[in-house]
Amino acid sequence: MPPAIVARTRGVIFDFYGTLVRMVAPLPPDHASVFERHGLGAQGARWGDQWSVGPADGEEHAAHSSSEQAYHAWELERLKARARGCGVPAEQLDGLAADLDAATKDMRLAVYEDVRSTLADLRRRGQTVALCSNWFWDLDGAVAAVGLTGLFDVVVTSAQAGARKPHPLIYRTVLKSCGLRAEEALFVGDAWGPDVEGPLAAGMRAAHLCRPDAAVDFGEAPPLRDGAARITSLPALTALL
Repeated sequence: MPPAIVARTRGVIFDFYGTLVRMVAPLPPDHASVFERHGLGAQGARWGDQWSVGPADGEEHAAHSSSEQAYHAWELERLKARARGCGVPAEQLDGLAADLDAATKDMRLAVYEDVRSTLADLRRRGQTVALCSNWFWDLDGAVAAVGLTGLFDVVVTSAQAGARKPHPLIYRTVLKSCGLRAEEALFVGDAWGPDVEGPLAAGMRAAHLCRPDAAVDFGEAPPLRDGAARITSLPALTALL
C-alpha cells in the first residue's frame, strides 16, 4: 500500500462488523426455529435467507429514521410484510415479528485482537477516529458491549443516518460529524461496495481490509482502484501514518 493513501489524513473512519468485530458462539437463533416455535414451520420454509430481511445496502430510509420508535416500528412492519407474504395468519404477525426481530439482533460479538491498540494509536497521533456502520439503532450499545466505548470521536449508524452504505447520505453524515472534508478522511472496511466504492465516490480514500480470518467470505477481492489500498490487518494503517 503506497504511503500516499494516508499521508494527508486527519481522520480515519471504520466500518464495524467484519472490520473491528466478528460474531462468536452462540450464534443468533435460526429464523426457521422461530417459525417452528410459533407452529409455522411451513411458512418458515418459505422465509429464505434470514440475513436479507433488513434494509438493503444503499437503501435510503430517512423518513423512518426520525426517532428510535419510528425506526423500530418500520423494522417490525418490514418483517410482518414479508411474513404475510409467506402465509402467516394476521393474528400471529405481531408476535412472530417481535421474536424474529429479537433473534436477528441476538448476536455475540468479539473484537479482533488488533483493534484496541490500533484505535488507541490513532488517537495518540491526533487523528479523528470514527465509526460508520450499516447497523441497528443502538450502535453505541454494541460498541459498549465489546468494550470499545471512548475510543471513537464519532459513531454513525445507518439506522439513525437514514441510509445504508454505499448511499452518499451516510458518508456526508459521518464527515460532517467529524468536521472533515472528504479528502481528509480514510475509510477502512472489509466490504468492497460499502467500504471502498462508496467512500471513493464520496471523495475519500479507502483501505480494503482483507483479514485471513474474515468474518464474511466475499470471495475474490476486486482489483484495486485509484485512491484505494488493500491491507490484511489494522496495524498497517498506523505504520503509514
